[in-house]
Amino acid sequence: MPEPEESHNGVQPEPNPQSLTDQNPNPQPDPQSNPEPVHAAQARSEPEPRSEADPAVNNDADLSETAIRSNHTVDANPPAQPQLRKDEGNRTFTMRELLNGLKNESEPDKEDSNSPRTHQSQQQQQQQTQQNNAAMELINSVVGADEEGRSRQRILTFAARRYATAIERNPDDYDALYNWALVLQESADNVSPDSTSPSKDALLEEACKKYDEATCLCPTLHDAFYNWAIAISDRAKMRGRTKEAEELWKQATRNYEKAVQLNWNSPQALNNWGLALQELSAIVPVREKQKIVRTAISKFRAAIQLQFDFHRAIYNLGTVLYGLAEDTLRTGGSANAQEVSPNELYSQSAIYIAAAHALKPNYSVYSSALRLVRSMLPLPHLKIGYLTAPPAGKSLAPHNDWKRSEFILDHERLQQVPKGEQRQVPQTLAGRSTDAANGDKKTIKVDIADIVSVSACADLTLPPGAGLCIDTIREPVYLVADSWESLDGWLDAVRLVYTIYVRGKSDVLAGIIAG
Repeated sequence: MPEPEESHNGVQPEPNPQSLTDQNPNPQPDPQSNPEPVHAAQARSEPEPRSEADPAVNNDADLSETAIRSNHTVDANPPAQPQLRKDEGNRTFTMRELLNGLKNESEPDKEDSNSPRTHQSQQQQQQQTQQNNAAMELINSVVGADEEGRSRQRILTFAARRYATAIERNPDDYDALYNWALVLQESADNVSPDSTSPSKDALLEEACKKYDEATCLCPTLHDAFYNWAIAISDRAKMRGRTKEAEELWKQATRNYEKAVQLNWNSPQALNNWGLALQELSAIVPVREKQKIVRTAISKFRAAIQLQFDFHRAIYNLGTVLYGLAEDTLRTGGSANAQEVSPNELYSQSAIYIAAAHALKPNYSVYSSALRLVRSMLPLPHLKIGYLTAPPAGKSLAPHNDWKRSEFILDHERLQQVPKGEQRQVPQTLAGRSTDAANGDKKTIKVDIADIVSVSACADLTLPPGAGLCIDTIREPVYLVADSWESLDGWLDAVRLVYTIYVRGKSDVLAGIIAG
């Protein structure tokens, strides 16, 4: 499945989340190569929109077939509910440096006379040898599905012997343990689909043991926690919706959390963390589900804030909102006026899926999902809602002069709708309809091309509430959202439209909302 370009620490560079204009308008395309083994300095990445697998242009070969489903419906004989496939985010990053180096080596078992040795008792040495032999037996029995897979496995076996030798010399070599775990994990991916020996699960279990040992020796090895979480997630997927799978998903989320604590600037880890939570939410009791889903939403949103054009996280956020809308609808809608209605959740879901499609129009998974949710957009606009605004041109007006009015967002601008021209927008899409704007024809308008940054703000000059600041090349524009949750929706929507503009894809977005 497609993976981010590699960097020294295994994570592709991300744009500065503080400024929209820092993004490169001419990004390089994602590589669409298959997973390969990885170097110690590189990290494996896991599934996505769900993040585990990336949707690929070649008929989505890298995407999981799982879908967001509703287990119940409101009607006694409901029609079949549409399903959104999750984008399987990043899989493992490639071990190109390791493989290229190993191909040029000819003496894998030759010991370096200068390499450090750790003193061990005879019993410890025997124990270490037994563990090494067990792992080597697993690796030696792997046969690739085709000639490329067999060639790849020969290299992985060669690498495993090197790491086994290194660990026999120095059991505290956490780099060797980490690399050996990667080899085991890559070998699991190389197991032929119709093969029964060895089991993929046995290889992943052994990889998890090596990651555990490596992180015990080096507790700050964030790449190991990240790849360990991916291996655990792969094991959980093999177990369906069982209690054992639930425990594995919980363990995976803890490891992703540790990886993010050690390396907060990783949108891939945040995205995969959200996917693991999304999977967990499908297994836990209903009373626990919504809290886990909302946590998953926060992880996808955090990933997007680190990298505004991270289409996998954008799509994943759309799918989890779609699932939340189905759950809310199934339970009878919002419990009170403060909660977001199912229709609003469907509309929010459509915004993220439309944005993901605009950024990657050739991904058929995104295209299919868009066909399902496009009608949930407030066409011919991307978003319609209410914001409290000052009189046009008077951002420092007294609080009493600020009025709640309707705003529309499309591919070109965010614009206040004059009172006399406001559409009758359903409450579920636009929020409360009271306190509309004043009748002055002079309205607030922000052209997307003029935006410098978009951020939440807390300023005593603003009325109480969730402040929104849109800095432009002319002047900052201040608005206040109805709630902090509403603010998150506006922040994401404006940032996404700007990112799409910077990437030169505004015409794609225009085609979506204009038909």
